[in-house]
Amino acid sequence: MFAPSLRSWWRPLGHADYLASSWFPGLTGVRALAAVAVVFFHYGGPVVDRLQGWIAVQLFFVLSGFLITTLALREEDRDGRISLRGFYLRRIFRIMPVYFLLLALTTVAVTIAGTYQSSRLADAMPYYLVFGNELVDFNTPYPTSWSLGVEEKFYLVWPALLVLTSFARSGKTALRLLLGASAVLGVVLFALPLAPSHTWASLSVHYCSLVVGCLLAMTLHHPRGFALVRPLTSPAVATVIGCGFVVLQFSVGPLAKALGGHWQFVVPVYAAGSALLLVAVVSPGPVRALLSSRPLTFVGDRSYALYLAQTGAAGVTGWLLPSGLAKAAATTGVALVFACALRRWVEQPAIAYGRKVLERRAPAEPPVEATAGAR
Repeated sequence: MFAPSLRSWWRPLGHADYLASSWFPGLTGVRALAAVAVVFFHYGGPVVDRLQGWIAVQLFFVLSGFLITTLALREEDRDGRISLRGFYLRRIFRIMPVYFLLLALTTVAVTIAGTYQSSRLADAMPYYLVFGNELVDFNTPYPTSWSLGVEEKFYLVWPALLVLTSFARSGKTALRLLLGASAVLGVVLFALPLAPSHTWASLSVHYCSLVVGCLLAMTLHHPRGFALVRPLTSPAVATVIGCGFVVLQFSVGPLAKALGGHWQFVVPVYAAGSALLLVAVVSPGPVRALLSSRPLTFVGDRSYALYLAQTGAAGVTGWLLPSGLAKAAATTGVALVFACALRRWVEQPAIAYGRKVLERRAPAEPPVEATAGAR
C-alpha cells in the first residue's frame, strides 16, 4: 500500500515519469466502480437512489476518450504516425466478439420464450447490427448496449481527426485542443438548451464526456499542458480530488434538481469531475493504490462483459429476488461469473487473434492494449 513520507506527500508527478508509465492499473479500478455503480442503479431499487449510478456511464466515456487519445499520441511519438488500420482492428477484436455473441444469445433466449416481436427486439435489431443502439428509444432485452452505439461513432471519427491533424507542420497540439474544445463548446451552447425536448441534442451530450477525456489526454501528454495540471498530481492533492469526486457522485441528484431536473445539464459538470479523478488515479498516492487493488482490477478487467451481461444476469436473479440491495449484489455476482467466462473464452482469444493479424503485416505495432485497456 502507499505510505509516503511527509515530504513525498506533497511531491507532484513528473512529466517524464508520466510518459514512462505504460500501464495505469488504477484506471482499471475506475472501470470496475463505474460498471458496478450502473448495475446497482438498475437493480438496487430506491435504496440506492442516492448513489446516482446512472451517471457512471459518463465516467466510462471520459475514460474511453482519455485512453484512446493517450494510446494514439504515444504511438505517434514512438512510430512517427498513428495507424488507423491498427486502431480499427484492435477495436473490432476487442469489442465486437462479446457484443455480437451476447446479442445472439439474447435473440435466441427471447425467440425460445416467444417474445422476439413483443419485446421489440425485432424492431431494434437493424439498429443493433450497425451500432445505432443509442437511437433505439424503447425498451428491449438488450438495453445497456446503447452506450456502445455512442462509443463506436466516437471510435470512427476521433482517431481519423488525430491522423488528419498529424500532418500539420506546426501547432499540431494547439489545433487538436482547439478541435476538442470546439466540440465541447458546441455541445454546451447548442445541444444542451435543446436537450430536454430534442432527442438528437440529448444524445449529443454524451460526446461531451468523451471529448473531455480526449482533452485531458492531450493536456497531460504535452509538457506545457502537464505543467498546468502537475500541482494536482501530488499524493495530498490527489487524495482531496478523490474525496471530492465521492461528494460529487452523491450530489448528482440535488445538482440535477437545482438545474431544473435536466440530467443533460449535469453531464458536463460530472465529466469535468471525472477528468480530475483520472488525474488523481494516474498520480502516486492512496487513490491510485486503492483503485489498483487486486479485487478492483479483477472486476475492471471484466467490466465490459459485466456491463453487457447485466440484463441476462438479472433474468437469473429476478426469479428469486425483488428489486433491492440483495438483487443488485446478486446480479453483479452472476454478471461477473458470465464476464469471467466471456473473458476467458471470447475476449482474450479474440484479442490474441487480433494481435496476430496486426503482427503478420506490421511486426513493429504495439500490443493490443498497452494502457489499462479501453472499452
